[in-house]
Amino acid sequence: MATTADFRNGMCIEVDGQYYFIVEFLHVKPGKGPAFVRTKLKNVTTGRVIDKTFSSGVKVDEVRIERRPFQFLYKDEMGYNFMNTETFEQVSLPAEQIEGVDFLKEGDMVDVQVHADTDTILTVELPSHVVLEVTYTEPGLKGDTATNALKPATLETGAEIRVPLFIEAGDKVKVDTRSGSYVERVKE
Repeated sequence: MATTADFRNGMCIEVDGQYYFIVEFLHVKPGKGPAFVRTKLKNVTTGRVIDKTFSSGVKVDEVRIERRPFQFLYKDEMGYNFMNTETFEQVSLPAEQIEGVDFLKEGDMVDVQVHADTDTILTVELPSHVVLEVTYTEPGLKGDTATNALKPATLETGAEIRVPLFIEAGDKVKVDTRSGSYVERVKE
């Protein structure tokens, strides 16, 4: 059991039978009335963010989470297949449990968050940035750079992102997996 004084960003708690990560919190002590804690909670299974207010000092159930390294092997009709790099155990997971699934390619290492007591997998997190090759994009027009113009590009995983005009097919680009946006071109 933890109290609202123990809250920290990234902490996992159980509320109404659901698991939530604390995205942000704020202790509020108004001039009149009791203190309380405003929080933004992200549902582990659905990914929805909700606002919830707790009275100051209230007890909540803290969920122990472990991060384990897994490697993505392949995708089939059962889902996405991963291997635990410590025990070599393989598991198949649906796309809903994987954040940034569009940027996942075979052989990538990911962090899997596991409920420590029940050993159930909660979420799969890709690294914050990945390097992928552009397989298709329209050629950029020379002199068409008065503004920060972007064009669509297809990556080796099949995902589509917007890239600057100077990017060509065959270039490697760094992509932010959280927002799905272009970061920079990678020189080899």
